[in-house]
Amino acid sequence: MTLKYDDHGRPYEDLTDENKKLNHRIKELENSLSIALEINDKFQRENEELKKDLARAKEDHQYDNLVHQKELKELNKK
Repeated sequence: MTLKYDDHGRPYEDLTDENKKLNHRIKELENSLSIALEINDKFQRENEELKKDLARAKEDHQYDNLVHQKELKELNKK
């Protein structure tokens, strides 16, 4: 902080430099947040796709099991 004097000779703290630093830091944090949100969106989309793939795989597995059970019953009848 810099001590300055107004027109009447009264001292005050000049916070201009600190304000510039804080504004710069805010912009950095906003950029970081923006990047984090983009990454989060990407992972959300990937997660949804993986959930869909898992559901399809479970359905396929269930269908295969039914087919195999039917085949085993037919083999046992012979």
